[in-house]
Amino acid sequence: MSEGRKQHKKQDLIQLLLAAGIILIIGIVSQYKYFRIDLTSEKRFTLSTQTREILGEMDDIAFVRVYLEGDLPIGFKRLRNSVKEMLDEFRMIAGSRIQYEFINPSESIDPEGRMEFFKSLEEMGMVPVNVEARDKEGGTSQKIIFPWALISYKGYELPVRLLKNNPGKTAEENFNQSSEALEYELISAMSHLMTDELKSIAFIEGHGELDEFLVADITDELLRFYEVFRGRIDPDSPLGLSEISLVIIAKPERSFSENEKAVLDQYIMHGGRVMWLIDPVAIDLDSLTTQSSAVALTRELNLEDQLFRYGVRVNHNLLMDLSCTFIPINTALQGQPARFTPAPWYYSPLLNPPADHMITRNLNLIKGEFISTLDTVGANPEVKKTVLLKSSEYSRIVNAPLFVSLETARRQINPAVFNQSEIPVAVLLEGVFPSVFTNRPFPIEKSPDFEFLAESSPTKMIVIGDGDIIRNDVSLSRSGVPEPLPLGYDRFTRQTFGNKEFIMNAVSYLLDERDLMSLRNRQLTLRLLDREKIREQRFRWQLINILLPLVVMSVLGFAYTWFRNYKYSK
Repeated sequence: MSEGRKQHKKQDLIQLLLAAGIILIIGIVSQYKYFRIDLTSEKRFTLSTQTREILGEMDDIAFVRVYLEGDLPIGFKRLRNSVKEMLDEFRMIAGSRIQYEFINPSESIDPEGRMEFFKSLEEMGMVPVNVEARDKEGGTSQKIIFPWALISYKGYELPVRLLKNNPGKTAEENFNQSSEALEYELISAMSHLMTDELKSIAFIEGHGELDEFLVADITDELLRFYEVFRGRIDPDSPLGLSEISLVIIAKPERSFSENEKAVLDQYIMHGGRVMWLIDPVAIDLDSLTTQSSAVALTRELNLEDQLFRYGVRVNHNLLMDLSCTFIPINTALQGQPARFTPAPWYYSPLLNPPADHMITRNLNLIKGEFISTLDTVGANPEVKKTVLLKSSEYSRIVNAPLFVSLETARRQINPAVFNQSEIPVAVLLEGVFPSVFTNRPFPIEKSPDFEFLAESSPTKMIVIGDGDIIRNDVSLSRSGVPEPLPLGYDRFTRQTFGNKEFIMNAVSYLLDERDLMSLRNRQLTLRLLDREKIREQRFRWQLINILLPLVVMSVLGFAYTWFRNYKYSK
């Protein structure tokens, strides 16, 4: 063997050993130090600071059972993979404190055992979806899928909905929005499970507010995360609400006393949060069932000056909108059997939530009933005002008192009269608020431990011009027992609107100290393939995918052989 070939062989051996050593060092370092680079434009694989902090605070194992496994349609498979990727990201921060398992709810061969398992999941609040799937022979079948996860931590369990199902969106958009919300849904549930002391929410009573049956569905949902109470305001104690995290005033019908207003005012001044759901016009659909018409009168609640001082005016009017629900109207002639036909009910608008705020992002349409409009007032630079809900582009305002009749649904209405657009009906207020009792006598006798505040600490409140947004319908069971229907469910159209998720998002935002709600602003770009181009260019791309790798490998093989012959022939 020539001296030159020996030298080349020695160099090759040194290079091989050097490469092996580098790979070994990288492997050892990677056991102790993890790093990765997220090259996606939307930072798909980068966890937020809030998520990292919560995962870092875990002192026990969180076990996640994901019920997305088995023979799933392609969209659910992508969602399942997204959930796994997110949980793997969590494990990069929390290590072995995050454990997960994917479960196929339909794997039981015994039909009776399978149905019993389905029932147990539903009893925990995990409602399945029925999906029509195609088999290999081209037929269709119904699949029951549970797009849920169940998180267990320190003996407590909390179900997490993984699928956002907005009827107004395509399947691809719904799955994409579900992937966008995964980090928020999972880490928010973990944060609630890790909280030692639950925050408290109080529904105010004493002014004809919605009773426990009419807010039963939202109460059950709130009880998963918070303590919920019902009670009256103590008009003699200016600190009577001091232990409450959030006050909800749901459709009062009678006026508040000055003492009660003072208690609410000082609660806000001390940093309290309030959700006002106000109906300033007295009318409801039930009053039109026994008689086809009724008079809508103004309702004096003695809250107008207080809300005005904070930055919102509630108007004594009703909103009519071409974007609305339908109600059944008897269209049969007199003397003939009743024949009910769906007709548009302009007093029940369907509000399209804007996508530019974390409370309303990716929500379904929200159903209102006899909504009153709001105006933002004042130029206080310390109060930020954000419109959360507004009418469509084709709406109108009618002032109270007015005559409301079911004939409105029967007769043709000229669309030209719906010439107003985007009228606010729900407003978020954030900042430092002035007291309504500044430069006014405070009506409650001040105790030694009470300090009157003329200006609030930074806080938030939401004002909604419709008390029915939080109200669920109630039906009678066969035994005559009243049963609440899901919030947002419309008995006439049998659709479920986004009222519950809107209220839950609003509550979460008002009580969110970690700013977890900002995670709902995560956007993943939906990159869909052009189906028309796929059909037209299918053969071309199949040919390229088959032949191009063979050509490239052949060229590389030829080049490598030529280079070796050239190198060692010297």
